[in-house]
Amino acid sequence: MTVLDEIRDPWLPDRLLRTERDALMPLLRRTPPEAYAQRTACPGWTARQVLAHCAAALVRIVEGRLEEGVFLPEANAADVAEREDWPLPRILDELERGLTEAGREIAAGDGTLDAVALGEWVHAGDVRDAFGEPGAYGGDSLTLALPLLRITSRKRETPRLVAQVAGLEGLLSFGNEVQGRPAARFHGDAATLVRIYSGRSLVATRYELTGATERELLIYR
Repeated sequence: MTVLDEIRDPWLPDRLLRTERDALMPLLRRTPPEAYAQRTACPGWTARQVLAHCAAALVRIVEGRLEEGVFLPEANAADVAEREDWPLPRILDELERGLTEAGREIAAGDGTLDAVALGEWVHAGDVRDAFGEPGAYGGDSLTLALPLLRITSRKRETPRLVAQVAGLEGLLSFGNEVQGRPAARFHGDAATLVRIYSGRSLVATRYELTGATERELLIYR
């Protein structure tokens, strides 16, 4: 199967964002402000800065402010810097608005922004991880995130990988076939698979990966 064979569900990103909103926002609202200074898996960014980036990216989509280069590192850093002096509740309010409203704008598009929804979900995992919360890259949203990860892995031209994921029936296929190269194989839990594809820390994880390196599978480079 190729990217062109994949049937897009335009409302999948919306369902992912709204499900994540319902799980994440209560946690963020009750977390003490000092916890937001914790460092995350994103180099140089605290939990507060990651959330500021997420809020800015989603509201840009809502408001149609998608000029060229909008999601490049320089633009992301500028959005975070703009929010440096905002009160924390203002950042959380903007994030909640984005999680609520961006999905319908993504659904109306051609699929280019679908990966943004996946990235927002991964960043929510980054924040949970920084806070020491269990299930950082799992939870109720996982079954919505995995199909987006499959599509994104193909669009980002990672090699074919067949995954046997603990707790899920059957095999999942990611990436694209490479002529003359057999599919790589993964055996482990879903959160670890997400960590591999997103380049997050693999410390204290257990998995089997053959036929590909972790770096080859990265969707964010």
